Amino acid sequence: MSSKEKNADQLHAMRHSLAHIMAAAIQKLWPEAKFGVGPVTETGFYYDVDLGEATLTPEDLPKIEAEMRKIIEADLPLEQFDLPIAEAIEREKQAGQDYKVALLQDLQNKGTTAAEEVEASSLGVDEENKEQGPESVSYYQLGDFVDLCRGPHVESTGQVGAFKLHQLAGAYWRGDENNPMLQRVYGVAFPTQEEVDEYFELLEEAKKRDHKKLGKDMELFFFDETAPGMAYWLPKGLGMKNLLIEYWRQYHKERGYMETQTPLLNKKELWETSGHWQHYQDDMFTTQTHDGEVWGLKPMNCPNAMTIFKSRTRSYRDLPLRLSDADTLHRNEPSGTLNGLLRIRSFQQDDSHNFVTEDQVQAEVRNIVAIIKDFYKAFGLLDGVKLKLATRPEDYMGDKATWERAESELRSVLEESGMEYGVMEGDGAFYGPKIDIYLMDALKREWQCGTVQLDFQQPRNFDLTYTSEDGSLKQPIVIHRVIYGSLERFIGIITEHFNGRFPFWFAPEQVRILTINDQVLSYVAKITNELSATVLMEPVKYNEVRFTTDDRNESLGKKIREAETAKVPVMLIVGPKDEQAGLVSVRTRDGEQKVKLEELPEFLQNQGSDEA
Repeated sequence: MSSKEKNADQLHAMRHSLAHIMAAAIQKLWPEAKFGVGPVTETGFYYDVDLGEATLTPEDLPKIEAEMRKIIEADLPLEQFDLPIAEAIEREKQAGQDYKVALLQDLQNKGTTAAEEVEASSLGVDEENKEQGPESVSYYQLGDFVDLCRGPHVESTGQVGAFKLHQLAGAYWRGDENNPMLQRVYGVAFPTQEEVDEYFELLEEAKKRDHKKLGKDMELFFFDETAPGMAYWLPKGLGMKNLLIEYWRQYHKERGYMETQTPLLNKKELWETSGHWQHYQDDMFTTQTHDGEVWGLKPMNCPNAMTIFKSRTRSYRDLPLRLSDADTLHRNEPSGTLNGLLRIRSFQQDDSHNFVTEDQVQAEVRNIVAIIKDFYKAFGLLDGVKLKLATRPEDYMGDKATWERAESELRSVLEESGMEYGVMEGDGAFYGPKIDIYLMDALKREWQCGTVQLDFQQPRNFDLTYTSEDGSLKQPIVIHRVIYGSLERFIGIITEHFNGRFPFWFAPEQVRILTINDQVLSYVAKITNELSATVLMEPVKYNEVRFTTDDRNESLGKKIREAETAKVPVMLIVGPKDEQAGLVSVRTRDGEQKVKLEELPEFLQNQGSDEA
């Protein structure tokens, strides 16, 4: 095990132990407390609690923290022991811990629990035996506090590092709105106080960069209660989204991709064939016609891509067949999970389904990784990209040899790519291994964006075949791939990453002309003509410069401040002296300079090419 992995395991144990320490502190302050689950999160931990009639407020957090620090200072051991599951159920009944009883009874009767969001280690069950209906479960004792848990934990409470409680929220038991609402207490934890302080500094910065606020302030998009999870795109924002699609369209056309458009609404028979009706129906928007037919809005493009492939006889000469698609998709995400553009119900993807032979997989994935590099480099984001290979899960479909060959080829492509990558063992989809694309933003948050997924199952579901070189019929492999992922989500991510200060080529308003007085309006007309004739060629070809003119009778200082608030990357300040000299005073994020009017197009083209 590498030192990085050891540090990650130690941090996990620290955070897990802090969840127990917090529960012990809450029980000390509210002896009648009933506990749900208390897992580790990406930045710390939480615990779901039921305090009866008592409602926690932010003022209670320092009290809980103070009690936690007493436990930490006492350096109490965390001691593990096992109990037969029947005895554990009786123990929790005697203690009045109804939620623990429910979890244990499900474990006893079904070999699993309905708390799918919680890892088995938080439930006192060995990961390898969780499906078998365990004979015994694990507990940890911390002073007088005892909790159902498999671990791991630190040896004693003095080893938990630095923490801070910072948030309260409501959470339905087991995520079901028909169940009681519990109170969720969140904590942040890192090895040092310096890291905790840095986290909260970044959290404050994230509030300032909230894409929902910036989107509204910059007149890009907004949301309305009449369409939860669906954005209203305003002209500037829609221009950005369309530019992203145009870049995708131009780039892929040059590389042998063929764009398609397919129905947004399909009969349920299509979704039954693909398997989505059985496994994804609750997340779809469906409707029934007056004659009893059931239809579903498409939540993904794959089944329609399979339908296109099957619409005619295919030969090995047709492969690779790359069918791209940027149609609007709809997913019925739970209302409590919606978050601006980051979690949305209506969205588009830079999607493609590439049909290949088994021998073409490695080369095709190599080409896709090259696309990943170019697409993220266009935004100056490549250094923050990490690829993660997800391998064969326990419930995989197909033969093991095919999986192993595919995983080996994917790993080889990643190694030769020169990009940072990791491996998530057993985290692949049941139908094939995949490479997920993760982006670290300016606030050190990691976002999953696109994915490259091999699929051995969908071609089988749709009975897809092609005629091989020897005349026999063979089944293709399909590669599902999105580079940015949801375009809406990607725009939300980069809005916060850049704090609205987008790269010049992508900025919704690239140039604003600011007049000093109305004596220069005829010169402004000449500048406007130059701008209207200027196009950028990188990374998007024929990208016309987007500009406005502020010739109001206001002070120059006010105009500059408003342009800065609008995050305009280039300001052209025009006064009588500029007109006399045939110059433009250019103000960019890097400073100010004078540019000859006839050289202005080249200057702006360089602004775009330097970034791309």
